[in-house]
Amino acid sequence: MAAVTNTDLKGALPLLARGKVRDVYTLSGSELLFVATDRISAYDVIMENGIPGKGKLLTSVSKFWFDYLSSVCRNHYVTDSVDRVLKFVPESEKEDVKSQLEGRSMIVRKFKVFPVEAIVRGYITGSAWNEYKKSGTVHGIKVAEGLQESQEFEKPLYTPSTKAEQGEHDENIHPDKVKEMIGEEHANKIEELALALYTKARDYARSRGIIIADTKFEFGLDEETGEVILVDEVLTPDSSRFWPADSYEVGKSPDSYDKQFLRNWLTREGLKGKEGVKVPDDIVLQTSEKYREAYIKLTGEKLQ
Repeated sequence: MAAVTNTDLKGALPLLARGKVRDVYTLSGSELLFVATDRISAYDVIMENGIPGKGKLLTSVSKFWFDYLSSVCRNHYVTDSVDRVLKFVPESEKEDVKSQLEGRSMIVRKFKVFPVEAIVRGYITGSAWNEYKKSGTVHGIKVAEGLQESQEFEKPLYTPSTKAEQGEHDENIHPDKVKEMIGEEHANKIEELALALYTKARDYARSRGIIIADTKFEFGLDEETGEVILVDEVLTPDSSRFWPADSYEVGKSPDSYDKQFLRNWLTREGLKGKEGVKVPDDIVLQTSEKYREAYIKLTGEKLQ
């Protein structure tokens, strides 16, 4: 299977943006088309080659979580049907465009997106662990003394960051900074929803043998109703750390079902943050297998 790293809808819809993973098209005044490509990024750099099938997996796992978490928070998902897009495509191009979209696209409602990544950490790892070793804090928040790497926090910790433009780096910020950025009411609601979403997903994942160490959510505002809406992707291996529960140990950096595997390879090879990296075939294959295993464990379904 070849990786789909760019989409071309033959002018059927206006291209709004190409992100690290998604190509976003304008469908109407109130709706967007999200297409998850097979691009993969690490340390805010997009790799030269993609992970075949990754976009379909991300789309499937987000749809699963949108449904599972719908009782906690309204979300932007409308449908994964491509028929409404294909009516804009010339007959001679329909099959090509359909092959690009099926399984990896979804129509979503358009909302004003808050410039905040709502990160929730259940366990201390990654950049949080590095900060803690230096200062005893996480995102400037004082936490318990004597924690070990990968230890579970007593309660999940809300640790937001800025949402940087492509090519820029997100900045870890204290929750109080979010209040300055978007106002106290919306900041408090985002924190409340992020913690509730994480907690429900964490408990479900544990029942499936997966630890969700941390994840990030994004939210938008329905300006007509004032409601805060869950947007973007949800609890995918791109936006979360998934650990196998059966091999988890406090004090160690666990194996993972996500792109931490790729990050580790980049670090070992001295390629962290470098542009123009082509990932070798064996690392592509192993990364793909980890993503697929996470999806199967979480949903009990197999991808086509």
